[in-house]
Amino acid sequence: MRIKKAIILNMLLTASVFGLAITGVSYYQNDVSEFVDVTLDSKVLKESRKVFIKLPDSFDKNKAYPLIIKTDGNFNLANWDKALKALKALNHESILNEAILVAIPNQFFTDTRNRDLVPPYARKDVNTNPRPKHESSPEIFGKADLFLAFIEQELLTYLEANYTLTENRILTGFSAGGSFTLYTLHTKPKLFNGYFVFSPAAWYDDMTVTKRFDAFLKTNINCIKQPTFLYITVGGAEHSLMLGAYNNLVTSLAKHPNDWLKWGSTINSNAEHNQNPALSVDKALLNYTAFLSSQINTPSD
Repeated sequence: MRIKKAIILNMLLTASVFGLAITGVSYYQNDVSEFVDVTLDSKVLKESRKVFIKLPDSFDKNKAYPLIIKTDGNFNLANWDKALKALKALNHESILNEAILVAIPNQFFTDTRNRDLVPPYARKDVNTNPRPKHESSPEIFGKADLFLAFIEQELLTYLEANYTLTENRILTGFSAGGSFTLYTLHTKPKLFNGYFVFSPAAWYDDMTVTKRFDAFLKTNINCIKQPTFLYITVGGAEHSLMLGAYNNLVTSLAKHPNDWLKWGSTINSNAEHNQNPALSVDKALLNYTAFLSSQINTPSD
């Protein structure tokens, strides 16, 4: 019996060590970056939130820099850094050849991704079926309004207090982060002048996100009063729901044009959902750079 107990104890100890090792690796991949890690005590979210900040290699505290804020934390973060360096090598005169890159990871020990990124008008269970006609109070889950308030009131305040920023500011997100980026555009359009949306999960709750965005373009488009650029991509091999949401968004943008809102879109052939962001970063940056250049070269009235 003693031998069996020892074997069992050793097995349990090995399993515990293995489990801790996996947790440690997962934590490192999610909550640790190669950049500057800063923790903000958020009164809005009532929790501490970490952000990753990548400064230009030749950072000068007396110089003003464009800003890129991305959801999704470490995911695709290395590609962003590479793309910015490649853009600088390609065009030294580019407005974006140096930028401050900020990534917001999801919380590690609690599942906050959907809570933070799903718009507050979407149902909890990410339904694909239509809402019942007489449903008066559906169970709402998303708290993107609070996450956006955290970015506007606390993260941007911190960044502006510690760095000198230009007016060229980009918000970018993938999947649920893409839906959050769309939500930000139609609720706080002045907060950024660039919005990059990769494979947006805009099919949530029977395409509620695309419907809200279409309604904004149709009735509230005058809320956009500054030159603004939107870039949407999707992988050609993604789920039909994702492709359907993308088509709905592009159709709405074409149907409701506005002089202040310039936009572009791309379907990356044969790309799966998780492959699409890596294929989209370079294209988004190049199109945004062209947009900024067109604003500079446009004669004033």
